[in-house]
Amino acid sequence: MKAFHTYLNFDGSTREAMSFYQKCLDAKLSLQTFRDAKIDVPKGAEDRIVHARLEKGDQVLMASDTTPGMPFTPGTNFSISIQCESLPEIEKLFSAFSQGGKVTMPLQDTFWNARFGMLADRFGVNWMFNYEHPRKG
Repeated sequence: MKAFHTYLNFDGSTREAMSFYQKCLDAKLSLQTFRDAKIDVPKGAEDRIVHARLEKGDQVLMASDTTPGMPFTPGTNFSISIQCESLPEIEKLFSAFSQGGKVTMPLQDTFWNARFGMLADRFGVNWMFNYEHPRKG
């Protein structure tokens, strides 16, 4: 396993929140909108953030916006993201954590060149699993 990261969710205020955290921490911030990722979202949501990454040394905080109409409850708007080192590892961990839980996004290949899935474990904790495929060429 490479790392654990906290992943925050916001209802349209990711850019504002992460920019605030960037200033507080004097950190590097990268933002990608739904429009940048070419993901279909309801009209007016194209500039919401599909992925934000804040880095300070080895520390990483990530976040994204929900799409309009998705359930959102402040205070429960986070997941723990596990960065995996191999396909067998992500498959094993995803299977283990999903026992008695609820898969919210099955493991699948994504537009960011990774295998990714999400679930809530049997204790109600939200988890994200990510394995970045090796870059070609």
